[in-house]
Amino acid sequence: MKDLCAKLQIVGADILSVSNDEQRKQKSVQLLAVSKRHPASSIREAFACGQTTFGENYAQEMLEKAEQLSDLAIEWHFIGPLQSNKTRPIAAVADWVHAVDRLKIARRLSDQRPEGLPPLSLCLQVNISEEESKSGVLPHEVSALAKEVALLPNIKLRGLMTIPKAETDFNKQREIFAKLRGLQEELIKEGMQLDTLSMGMSADMPAAIAEGATIVRIGTAIFGTRM
Repeated sequence: MKDLCAKLQIVGADILSVSNDEQRKQKSVQLLAVSKRHPASSIREAFACGQTTFGENYAQEMLEKAEQLSDLAIEWHFIGPLQSNKTRPIAAVADWVHAVDRLKIARRLSDQRPEGLPPLSLCLQVNISEEESKSGVLPHEVSALAKEVALLPNIKLRGLMTIPKAETDFNKQREIFAKLRGLQEELIKEGMQLDTLSMGMSADMPAAIAEGATIVRIGTAIFGTRM
């Protein structure tokens, strides 16, 4: 457990350092620990270290872990592609869904969110680099989809998410993330109340924070190589 706590402290310190360098407000960047392909026991250890938000990419894996860890007050973020036949259980268990890129999925999550639970927080996944191999709504389609999703009950559209084309140059990384920030700023000007930019992983986290990320998704640096 000491090793896992130390890794979380290192990542947290890196986030704080970059945030200070970029003159971001304190605690304006949230660490989402991506625990896919790691056992529930590792999540339990990380929770004991003070980490309470965890991201999973596969629906069945998240559902199983949520059941195993039901005694912990974990905030579950589903960050992978979501198929129609998995929306009902995810709507019941997840607190956030990051990768919505179709109105059909958003509607199902809204319709299937159980009564008594707070609205499900959603981010629209944007294919910001317009790669054929990537999921996500294209940049020019974001506004129309956002307007329709924002009207649905039982969910709350919080912002945008992206997995951009891999770049090693810091300035090129910033350029890509700036495009997503610009899209969100346009939506806000259109009257939408959005507060979330889910962008940045281990290799491009500093550039994402520099361009306004509010959630960074970090896995390997915390949990090590996936099983």
